Amino acid sequence: MLQVPSPGRTLFLPLCFNAVRSQSGGVVLVAARNVTDFGTAASRPRRRRTIHSSSTQKGPAADSHYIVAASQSSAMVPTSAPVTAATPTEPSRALVLKKSPLSVLPLPTILRTLFSSAISSSPILLPPSLKIMSVMAHTDSTALNPDRNPLLRYFLKKTFYSQFCAGENAAEVRRTVSALKNIGFDGVLIGYAREVVLTEAQQRALSACDEGEVAEECFRNEIEPWKAGNLETLKVAQAGDFVSVKFTGAGRQALWALKNRLPPPPRLAAAIDEICALAREKDVPLLIDAEQTAVQAGIDDWTMLYMKKYNTRPGHALIYGTYQAYLKSTPATLAAHLEAAAREGFTLGVKLVRGAYIGSDPRHIIHDTKEDTDAAYDSIASSLIRRRWGPVLRPRSSANTTTANQQQQQQPEFPLVSVLLGTHNLESVRKAHALRAGDESADTELAVAQLMGMADDVSCDLLAANRALQAEAGAQRQGAATEDAKKGEYGSKSKAPVATRAYKYVVWGSTKECMAYLLRRAQENKDAVSRTKAARDAMWEELKRRIKGAFGFGPAA
Repeated sequence: MLQVPSPGRTLFLPLCFNAVRSQSGGVVLVAARNVTDFGTAASRPRRRRTIHSSSTQKGPAADSHYIVAASQSSAMVPTSAPVTAATPTEPSRALVLKKSPLSVLPLPTILRTLFSSAISSSPILLPPSLKIMSVMAHTDSTALNPDRNPLLRYFLKKTFYSQFCAGENAAEVRRTVSALKNIGFDGVLIGYAREVVLTEAQQRALSACDEGEVAEECFRNEIEPWKAGNLETLKVAQAGDFVSVKFTGAGRQALWALKNRLPPPPRLAAAIDEICALAREKDVPLLIDAEQTAVQAGIDDWTMLYMKKYNTRPGHALIYGTYQAYLKSTPATLAAHLEAAAREGFTLGVKLVRGAYIGSDPRHIIHDTKEDTDAAYDSIASSLIRRRWGPVLRPRSSANTTTANQQQQQQPEFPLVSVLLGTHNLESVRKAHALRAGDESADTELAVAQLMGMADDVSCDLLAANRALQAEAGAQRQGAATEDAKKGEYGSKSKAPVATRAYKYVVWGSTKECMAYLLRRAQENKDAVSRTKAARDAMWEELKRRIKGAFGFGPAA
């Protein structure tokens, strides 16, 4: 509950409300019967009704409100009773002042988002910006290399780098993560920006690289740096965070084995085990990234191999696979993995995304429309959260049967799962949150994440919903404790609603390494102009709201 500490704060409130002081010392706002009724309780002894709190309102708008109320010890006031300065008022009857979900963001973040989204949403500015980023990411020129040019590095660090990246070293990353957690996020997904990206010609010329000097070179220059980067990332992460791992980042040996669906080469397998051991020690789950179709089947094989080995704790996965909802084959692939998990007794870790390789994956393997992808994503997410087979995520034995026959068949057991939803879609986030807070969530471990610097409107909407849910749960517990203490049955009726854990995905690395990462993300998202415009418009409205609040023309919070 937000307490109003003094009557002076009420000067900034709408004049159609009256402020009265409760016995607890808090200020409670009540509505006047008409706009001219501005007097005190003494001068206007007419009855006034209190305004209902968000707990009585419908829809998502209730998720983003301040609640201005007296202390929680106040007694309930019948709506027919007059409200005076001596009348206690129930918190649930207090006025709800609308609060912008984006109000939790620092002003520099608002300004940087406006700057970056103005470029990314402009068909005139975006193409040359991508070319400039490409030059800086791949150049050997001292003047254009941000790691060598201090002026260029300073500009980038204060703009694009600070907006999308966590830092160049452990100290900078910790400061960024701490700032995100202070806003209200439960943690972060951390990834190392350095990646091995081969051209098509290099991919065609791949070899096993497992003999002689070539094998030693691959181990020294590719596998070892990859292992060191992932271990360093794990050392920065805290319990409850996630670390993103890209198998292809280990270089040519990994690419060759993945492309040919071979097990990890011995020295690479030892490196992966070392990474997994540290992740288990710190309780930091690993998210295995999805990649292009040419190597994805091999990645699935490796991911399942390490899930079986390390996901032994019921309901809490250490290794997560990534599943792309835009692929028509994803429901069948995920169903097979779920059945394997049920059969072999391990927890399946599922990171569900829409997909990031639409420009390189063959078009015929992708859903025909965005609406089809959205429907597949939401249905799969619902099945995972509720741990129930559904119309999209179906067991393989019923994939080709009718609905009537499916109901008659005995469906296989749905295993324990841990779920992370990576999505910038507001509706998908709201649907998942509603399921998680409801009675059908099956206590599934659930987190939702967006990229740092992007979709802050979606992230902050979830944070506001979590705050509202926590306030509601607190009020329910208080009421239940009073009522059930008399009956001796506290907690027997239903479980308390559980908030959805909110995360941001961040990367760390040198300025040049992160420019290469940002270039890839920009190319992946360059078609999402409407979403970028929506984020830009939301930030602009938030900036205007703050300016008005600073001059007393609106709420400052």
